[in-house]
Amino acid sequence: MTDTAAGATETDYSATLFLPETQFPMRAGLPEREPGWLKRWEEMDIYALQREQAKDRPLFTIHDGPPYANGNIHIGHALNKTLKDLVSRSMQMLGYNSAYVPGWDCHGLPIEWKIEEQYRAKGKDKNEVPVVEFRQECRTFAEQWVDIQREEFKRLGVLGEWDNPYLTMSFDAEAQIARELMKVASTGQLYRGSKPVMWSVVERTALAEAEIEYADYESDTIWVKFPVLSVASDTSYLQLGIEERNEAARAKRELAESRSHLMGASVVIWTTTPWTIPANRAISYSGRVVYGLYEVTGAPADNWAKVGEKYLLADKLAAEVFAKAKVEAFERLATVSAEELADITCHHPLYKPGAFDGIGEQYAFHVPLLDGEHVTDDAGTGFVHTAPGHGLDDFEIWMNSSRLLGEKGIDSAIPYVVGDDGFYTSEAPGLEGARVIDDNGKKGDANNRVIAALAERNAMVARGRVKHQYPHSWRSKKPVIFRNTPQWFVYMDRDIDGAAGDTLRHRALNAIDATKFYPPAGQNRLRAMIADRPDWVLSRQRAWGVPITVFVHKATNEILKDEKVNHRIAQSFEEEGADAWYKPGAGQRYLGDAYKADDYEMVTDVLDVWFDSGTTHSWVLRNKQKWPHLKFPASMYLEGSDQHRGWFHSSLLESCATNGHAPYESVLTHGFTMDGEGRKMSKSLGNTVAPQDIIKQYGADILRLWVASSDYSEDLRLGKEIIQTTVDSYRKLRNTLRWLLGNLAHYQPSDEVRFEDMPELERLMLHRLAQHDEQVRGAYKEYDYRKIVTLLGNFMNIELSAFYFDIRKDTLYCDPISSIRRKASLTVLNHLFDCLTAWLAPILVFTMEEVWLERHPEAGSSVHLRLFPEVPAEWLDDDLAAKWTLIRAVRRVVTGALEIERREKRIGSSLEAAPKVFITDERYLTAMAGEDLAEIAITSGIEIGNADAPPEAFTLDDVPGVAVVPALAQGQRCARSWRVLPEVGTDPDYPDVSLRDAQALRERAAAGL
Repeated sequence: MTDTAAGATETDYSATLFLPETQFPMRAGLPEREPGWLKRWEEMDIYALQREQAKDRPLFTIHDGPPYANGNIHIGHALNKTLKDLVSRSMQMLGYNSAYVPGWDCHGLPIEWKIEEQYRAKGKDKNEVPVVEFRQECRTFAEQWVDIQREEFKRLGVLGEWDNPYLTMSFDAEAQIARELMKVASTGQLYRGSKPVMWSVVERTALAEAEIEYADYESDTIWVKFPVLSVASDTSYLQLGIEERNEAARAKRELAESRSHLMGASVVIWTTTPWTIPANRAISYSGRVVYGLYEVTGAPADNWAKVGEKYLLADKLAAEVFAKAKVEAFERLATVSAEELADITCHHPLYKPGAFDGIGEQYAFHVPLLDGEHVTDDAGTGFVHTAPGHGLDDFEIWMNSSRLLGEKGIDSAIPYVVGDDGFYTSEAPGLEGARVIDDNGKKGDANNRVIAALAERNAMVARGRVKHQYPHSWRSKKPVIFRNTPQWFVYMDRDIDGAAGDTLRHRALNAIDATKFYPPAGQNRLRAMIADRPDWVLSRQRAWGVPITVFVHKATNEILKDEKVNHRIAQSFEEEGADAWYKPGAGQRYLGDAYKADDYEMVTDVLDVWFDSGTTHSWVLRNKQKWPHLKFPASMYLEGSDQHRGWFHSSLLESCATNGHAPYESVLTHGFTMDGEGRKMSKSLGNTVAPQDIIKQYGADILRLWVASSDYSEDLRLGKEIIQTTVDSYRKLRNTLRWLLGNLAHYQPSDEVRFEDMPELERLMLHRLAQHDEQVRGAYKEYDYRKIVTLLGNFMNIELSAFYFDIRKDTLYCDPISSIRRKASLTVLNHLFDCLTAWLAPILVFTMEEVWLERHPEAGSSVHLRLFPEVPAEWLDDDLAAKWTLIRAVRRVVTGALEIERREKRIGSSLEAAPKVFITDERYLTAMAGEDLAEIAITSGIEIGNADAPPEAFTLDDVPGVAVVPALAQGQRCARSWRVLPEVGTDPDYPDVSLRDAQALRERAAAGL
């Protein structure tokens, strides 16, 4: 006690207030505390408890796209796994049985490449090691990384069946992958063909489109002359009689004479792959392009393009070509029609009669001109160099023209010019030993060798370099080449089992139309890829994977289709894994007594790993014995946008091939992670952000909040400033929850106040809670986590902390024990606590568990065993909300006026004020009737008048008809609540407090407090 000016004593009343009481720390300490929650969940086996609790609920299955088991997780992994956890946890709390089984991709080139690197470091040769031994080393490598990644994913707070994941290298998985492949083969969809595929010289294998990324690359470019050999049709006369033959020959001579101006000219092509010139077999043109015959009339003496030479070029591109060729002057001689072009045949540019360098005479075949849909006059010359062994367009036009070529006496066989090691074969005569790409992905000498040979034959027009986007291996990051090789394919457009129109492409497109996409644009993207894609290449020329388990009859090239053989293969894989395929005597073991192993080729190629992961629906979602809480088709597949060409794509094709429909009901796509400035993260730029570093410094909940706060449909930015913003947002949420906990220390269930007995302010908060319940549930159902974070952040910071809590602090701290208003407020706080902890639980998994256990510390308690609370519909009251929208507008004018008073230091707090409020708008007057604006505006008094305000009054433009004149409160300050009131001093027992506070003190004394 201290002496006052009046001689009385002032008591410290802080001990008589119902101040917040909680052990919940303001500082989160997430990096240190989160592992403790993980340990508690493991000891509880919370995942099993969820399954038991939800056993009778409808199933929701998000199927895990398997990450690759070959390194520590990166920020993209963290984003993906966190999003999956958000989906799984929120659907569980919405009333589903939402089991989550994680998985790993374990086969394939990256792991095999790592083992090969280890071999090279030890001076070992992979080819000298038994294949089964090599495969076991790959398996061991994958097992190690599965264990490491499992712990890293768990540290993110991801809840799942971690002790029973799926692995594509498990024996039962390898058996089912083989079964799915044999199903495809049995329906006639599998075939072996020879087509140009993307080939990695570095990795010595074919690659699928899903394994390709495009990067800047500098290519040599050349403009090459193909001398015109013939200008009339070379149709064979063998089927004609003598008179008909003579007539045809006469017609041909006349046609040749009419086109004699084209003889001596050259068709000019442009290419960025000079090394493919030895493989050239045709030139493509377009009937839609206008072509002309041009003559060089001015050029330097030492120029490749010389005066007097005549070229066929697209009119639109001629000037550009001559500029590249350093031609000083040229003349257009004539238009060349599509009919004329169709009858032209050229010499190969490497042909040179009598050449003794091993090159010239070997290229004496004729090069026809073919009309191609892919040809344009946007770039180049208007003519496209066509090497059917090194490009899909080239291959298609060559094969589609095979009948015409045969009639012209042209061999339609596709040459095998480049080997799997990047060296020219003997089918590039005179150039053997030149290399296109070496083992390190660097350019070889093939381009220079070809250009030199062309220049020696006067076939060059110009050369240059161009930077462009070029395909690279996704894994080695090295450039690839298109190369014609025998591979195993799945037809996209052949009728399945003979059913007319029932093709894989048709099935897949229908399945896409039946699937829901988040965001919707993903549907069009996947549809476009399926609509235009070529046949699916399944084979890889590697060792670590599931083999293509088929036998091919050596005499007929037919695939053996025998269910007994297929059963023996699958059974052996179940027992021994896919290694069984490589063991001595395996072929005869599988074929049994019905067939001779010598009559069959046992395929040694392995399956593309996309086929592995594409089959997971068949042996994970349908395996009720191992994973009884999953369903097929899955409720959702969720991956990054690159998986439209990857897992979404391969899973769709595989399931459509074997089931006729998609393996998923919905597809959710997220973007990539970028740095804070929107640049792609890369080690070379030094802008990568490791999830392990964020967790170590801030905790996994911060990382999870960043994921939930971001628009995952776009690329997501992450940098120091963004992390700090997330930390600040988290701190505000945590402080709000801490204040809730502190006040709920005084809550008693027996003091619950019925909704109809509550003051309007409490009913308003419950109305807002009911509104948020609908919005939060809706957002979770639509996987819109950013909306939830924004919604709840604004609710907790603006509507609760800055409005409701601010108003009710006085009531909660100072009101008497018997106060209905105080009890009603505590009742509302209890409802807020129940809802907020549940709504935020899928996002802030550790923090909400900590908050929940602060009130419910009993054994077995967990926020993650709850459903979202059911909120009574009777809480919704739109009329009440409309009224309080007006009241809050008046409050804003009052607080705005008092803020100026504080800034000018005329008052210290709003409780020193008793402003005058002038209201001329009838709406606000009606809303304020019967309400205590002093309590709402947190002042000691307030005077409301229906009169015009003086000119100096404070106003807000968006609240017309309301003005405020600040004034000081009259009376003495209450020593307990700090309100300034005339009544202070009128209670003889408690002369230094207000009457309300005096009553509170009496009740505390009576209760022995």
